Amino acid sequence: MSVIVHSVRIVDGGRETPDGWVRWEAGRITHRGTGDGWREHASDVLVDARAEAGPDAVLTPGFIDLHGHGGGGRSYEDGPDAVRAARALHRAHGTTRAVLSLATATLGDLVERLETIAELARTDPDILGSHLEGPFLAPSHRGAHAGDLLRAPDPETLDRLLAAGDGTVRQVTLAPELPGGLDAVRRIVAAGVVAAVGHTAADAALAAEAFDAGATVLTHAFNAMPGLHHRFPGPVGTALADDRVVLEIIADGVHLHPDIVRIAASAAAGRVALVTDAMAAAGAADGAYRLGALDVEVAGGIAHVAGTDTIAGSTLTQDAALRVAVTAGVALPAAVHALTQTPARVLGLDHLGALEPGRLADAVLLTADLRVAGVWLAGEPV
Repeated sequence: MSVIVHSVRIVDGGRETPDGWVRWEAGRITHRGTGDGWREHASDVLVDARAEAGPDAVLTPGFIDLHGHGGGGRSYEDGPDAVRAARALHRAHGTTRAVLSLATATLGDLVERLETIAELARTDPDILGSHLEGPFLAPSHRGAHAGDLLRAPDPETLDRLLAAGDGTVRQVTLAPELPGGLDAVRRIVAAGVVAAVGHTAADAALAAEAFDAGATVLTHAFNAMPGLHHRFPGPVGTALADDRVVLEIIADGVHLHPDIVRIAASAAAGRVALVTDAMAAAGAADGAYRLGALDVEVAGGIAHVAGTDTIAGSTLTQDAALRVAVTAGVALPAAVHALTQTPARVLGLDHLGALEPGRLADAVLLTADLRVAGVWLAGEPV
């Protein structure tokens, strides 16, 4: 089936194209242009963006989430049905592809969950693989992770977990100061997996060593790590100054003040990835949930480890992150870039992240106030 979406403001590649149109067929984009040029091309389905989403409608590439734990009342840790239910929630909010994050758990549980995600990644194209957010984390900055299950990244454990993922582990977050931490970064990168610095007490010098060893992501920047100080820049300052590093940003108005979102997007232009870090309560009611091995209470849409003031993920969706970022002062093209092209680049997925001929036809139609009016995954409506 061929589709043309026309009369829309296309936002991708860090730019805006007014009165644009895009055509796709068999899941891939074939043409794009402006004005009435779409009339020269045949299509089975014509989508007038003005009719579907109102004046000044916006078309972006599909959003890609590098870091999320669930949604719609379900966790990515609870088996295939739960994974698919959570992904359905996020797809409806524009996240056409996602890496599924796993919180710290027993090694047996992590192996089983990695194997489940590996199987799903082979059958469900919107699932890009897994992200191990633990167990290789600093006890002093563990956040919503079970302290008694944390461990150093010894080669045997790391190899066991990577083998369980069978080539689908996309990212491993670790604290480089742990015994064997820098060697683990090198081992992860050598396996073709993204190494991320996070949940760490590392200072600026050690963070720089980790990035020199091959780490390319800072997991949920500013959170679960030393802060940015004018004499002690810490991992955040090092990442901001290093053009090789992408900073995950949780733009939910809870994890970061809006001014910090704007400052980070400016200081690391083109190197920010807007992630959700969403847990099961995203798109669901307040109440009691689980995240990894811990009980979580959600009240007013904010998740905390039960009985504490420790933030336990978010209830964010990526369309809401887009609205928060733009309201904070991030230019729309930069904010869209942080949801699309930057995460695609982190993962090395050249077929995603832009509305260009030859790319997969993942697209999100938004109203002028950035509410989702339509989503396509490989050309098929969601």
